[in-house]
Amino acid sequence: MEVSATELDARFQTAGIRGIEGFLTDEQAYEPDEPAVAAVLNNLAEVLAQTNRLAEAEPLYRRALAILERAYAPDHPEVAISLNNLAEVLRQTNRLAEAEPLYRRALAIREKAYGPDHAATAASLDNLAELLRATNRFAEAESLYRRALAVLERTFGSHDASVARSFNNLAELFRQTNRLADAEPLHRRALAIREKVFGPDHPDVASSLNNLAELLRQTNRLAEAEAPQRRALAIREKVYGPDHPDVATSLHDLAELLGQTNRLADAEPLHRRALAIREQTYGPDRLEVASSLNSLAGLFRQTNRLAEAEPLYRRALAIHERAHPHRPAVVDDPKLSEHKERPTGFTSAGEPILSRNT
Repeated sequence: MEVSATELDARFQTAGIRGIEGFLTDEQAYEPDEPAVAAVLNNLAEVLAQTNRLAEAEPLYRRALAILERAYAPDHPEVAISLNNLAEVLRQTNRLAEAEPLYRRALAIREKAYGPDHAATAASLDNLAELLRATNRFAEAESLYRRALAVLERTFGSHDASVARSFNNLAELFRQTNRLADAEPLHRRALAIREKVFGPDHPDVASSLNNLAELLRQTNRLAEAEAPQRRALAIREKVYGPDHPDVATSLHDLAELLGQTNRLADAEPLHRRALAIREQTYGPDRLEVASSLNSLAGLFRQTNRLAEAEPLYRRALAIHERAHPHRPAVVDDPKLSEHKERPTGFTSAGEPILSRNT
């Protein structure tokens, strides 16, 4: 029985994860190679990815991609969306070498289909730049970020949420390459746009507050950094509840700030909360967990609790060595991937939900 994309999307919106999973396993309900099925697979995968069930999301993204590649030509724009979403899961699970060719293929499809000045092309430029930044190819990443930003400003104007995201990402590259004076005005522009577009209590506003606070902390303006850091934490706890990984990021960063101002007794419970959330969310072997282990161990070392610090440092080292077996691990750097953010109204990699386009 052929099922339309509209009907599938309605079922997705009303049935929830369990309902749509049951629908997808009912062989009489649909033709298995229908693009509409790929749309629902994509949407279910996105729900799973947003709740950090990445191992469950990946095979659904792969099924969606296989359906679309059979149903359409290999350079169809829908294939590009599916490539991008699978690449994002690979990036989030630290399989960057696997993700890169998918991002590049998605970009090539969009440049061919839409040309170099389309918003979809800009999204692919931005996503590939994020991967390049994560692999320390900063010059190439900067070029792509600038291209994406220029396209988005021409397309949407200078006050759009997508432009704010590009400002944020370029600012983070500047921060990583120690161009802090260049980064600050971009973070402030991103924050101003987001507050105007979304209001004061939106998660994207919290991301900008968090990133601005981190930049202020790096430039030793600690008193100025504390207020935006606390505001970011309050927004995230209100929106997500107390146990979300974005809350862990804010807890971690506020604890780092308190440690720098010698309020170690205040910092310790925040580090412990961040570590507990990350272990519960990701399991014991993610780099985010290593970051929290390292920071808590550093606090123990500062307070002369060396016996407590050592096993945490050893755990952090082991995580790094497993994640990067061919690179020496550096465990005395508390700042890892603390500033990733999700764009609003899009999937985790900046893509419209697939079924909206079928």
